[in-house]
Amino acid sequence: MLGRLWRSWQRSREAAALRRRAIPDDLWKRTLVRFPFLRWRSPEDQLELRRLTSLFLDRKEFSAAGGLRLTDAMVVSIAAQAVLPVLKLGLARYDGFVGIVVHPDQVVARREVHDDVGLVHEYDETLAGEAVHGGPVMLSWRDVREAGRATAAGYNVVIHEFAHVLDMADGVSDGVPLLPPGLDRATWLAVWQPQFDAFVRRADAEEETTLDPYGASGIDEFFAVASESFFVDPHGLAAEHEPLYAMLARLYVQDPRAWSPAPA
Repeated sequence: MLGRLWRSWQRSREAAALRRRAIPDDLWKRTLVRFPFLRWRSPEDQLELRRLTSLFLDRKEFSAAGGLRLTDAMVVSIAAQAVLPVLKLGLARYDGFVGIVVHPDQVVARREVHDDVGLVHEYDETLAGEAVHGGPVMLSWRDVREAGRATAAGYNVVIHEFAHVLDMADGVSDGVPLLPPGLDRATWLAVWQPQFDAFVRRADAEEETTLDPYGASGIDEFFAVASESFFVDPHGLAAEHEPLYAMLARLYVQDPRAWSPAPA
């Protein structure tokens, strides 16, 4: 009895959220046109993507920085891309944070690192986005906007940062997100570690790679960069890193190659 009441309350709450955050048809169509990888979907997946986008907008708080003025088109485009990795997993994977801060352009952050002898070194890092445990998620609008134009390169700052959110679900950014049943940490790393090591060698040799060389900076970044490519350039990722593609298909319970246009 209590279970039925709880489910009924949940359905009523969700229906109210969908009414509050209903996305106009025209705005949704323009979002799909701007970001083609969102429309490479079955009709059922597109309906679920739109539903989860509305629920995401209802649960998260967007704020602008640096004089940027947020529009409905901007927040819907960010939300739809953020939802893509959890399309089959559910929005509960993002319950650990609320805030999303959007800057007009990339941000320069001051960093400190401690070396092996205890000396502190400071440096500036230019960021297109950043996710920290517990939030908020920071995004550069210029990079978000350009993601639709850079599909062939597999670049997507929103998916990148939300892959980090999934990675940090256990409190550690180590390239190992919460794994599905039947897939343990040792099995995951048995695939990812040698792929990462080989990628680092290629990046150090300045070889041309499908994945962004930034992925060589750490296995956590390698996971985020591979996740970008998985959704935006699945054929490219599979051609160069088939074992990673297979692992990500198990993780995200999706097979983008099945609906993505094959390369010319």
